[in-house]
Amino acid sequence: MRPWPDPVTLSGTYVGLELLAQRHSPDLREAVADGNLHRLWYTSVPAPEEVEAEIDRRLTLRATGSMLPFAVLDPATGKAVGMTTYMNIDAVNRRVEIGSTWYRKAVQRGPLNTEAKLLLLTHAFETLDCIAVEFRTHVLNQQSRRAIERLGARLDGILRAHSRMANGTIRDTAAYSITAPEWPMVKAHLQWQLDKPR
Repeated sequence: MRPWPDPVTLSGTYVGLELLAQRHSPDLREAVADGNLHRLWYTSVPAPEEVEAEIDRRLTLRATGSMLPFAVLDPATGKAVGMTTYMNIDAVNRRVEIGSTWYRKAVQRGPLNTEAKLLLLTHAFETLDCIAVEFRTHVLNQQSRRAIERLGARLDGILRAHSRMANGTIRDTAAYSITAPEWPMVKAHLQWQLDKPR
């Protein structure tokens, strides 16, 4: 049985998303070095020399049906500038989490993330017929939490002592979601964020 959902390429003005592959590794090694993202202790971003192994890990999870990994592309250059995924896929209940996301520092705090989330959420709700889309992050990752809240996702709660980090600390996870009835409002909000005068 083929994993759900099927691979898809999503394109916008500021971002492109395509199935992650090893051909993206040179760009992603360069991207992860921009800002030394792998040194952030409260998140899991591969070091430059670990990018190929991380791509393999995500593709293995794809084969088991628990993840659909994407390379995040800058349309202006055609280069991969990060990774994102549908993960914790629940095909029976039509739920996905958007996560394991990181972008090179040079494209952060711009329209790329907003449009990437708009594309992923539109596909999840309007093509895959999801009932909810989740977002999870370390309770102390304030940059990520603010970005999730700016999307219009609501805090479902804090999963205390949820997982063990690579450095041995215990992670409390902030869990957010957008439900299908909320999607039209969230979509209008995200579209306004992209369209408003800068």
